[in-house]
Amino acid sequence: MLKFTPEHEWLKLEGDVATVGITAHAAEQLGDLVFVELPEVGAELTKDGNAATVESVKAASDVYCPLDGEVTEVNQAIVDDPSIVNSDPQGAGWFFKLKLKNPSDADELLDEAAYKDLIG
Repeated sequence: MLKFTPEHEWLKLEGDVATVGITAHAAEQLGDLVFVELPEVGAELTKDGNAATVESVKAASDVYCPLDGEVTEVNQAIVDDPSIVNSDPQGAGWFFKLKLKNPSDADELLDEAAYKDLIG
């Protein structure tokens, strides 16, 4: 199941683990990424807290954590080659996996239709 935040992060939920990345809309707005900084495995992140940083030729931007949880895995491939985020933002360009403290909190996030309405 995919969920979205108003800040343009997506989550793919599998049990109590969410794979997190930025949406295609966000990747388009940022332009070509040249740098990605990810959280450490084991880091405890809080909802709406800074989780990662991306830099493009246009600007630097924070990626926020959509829910409370612990980072269980990061996608080193996008650190080595940030362009993966531009070419496949909601697939191979994922950022990190998060073991959710309260998986039911995901119910409060946007579904795909609501996100599409948000971005027009």
